[in-house]
Amino acid sequence: MKHAFRMKLRPGSTAEYKRRHDAIWPELAQLLHAAGIYDYSIFLDEESLHLFAVLKLRENHKRAALPHHPVMRRWWDYMRDLMETHPDGRPKEWPLVPMFHLD
Repeated sequence: MKHAFRMKLRPGSTAEYKRRHDAIWPELAQLLHAAGIYDYSIFLDEESLHLFAVLKLRENHKRAALPHHPVMRRWWDYMRDLMETHPDGRPKEWPLVPMFHLD
């Protein structure tokens, strides 16, 4: 199953966002894989600073449990100065509706 959503960067944070993701913590990558997430990409619209994320979820994924995991909470705290977030540090996400797909 594919899941796509939009997030938003704060002005001036593009390079730092990329730097932090290029050095993603091994324990975070392992957590995402263990939760059933794979083939995860994030794209930037440089004009609007919107991030567009697309990921695939395995059939019995555990994505809903991630907000409660300490590693995920620590990552969100690490990233919150770069992105629009909820008061608890979780990045604001806006779901994207599938409109077209070509295999």
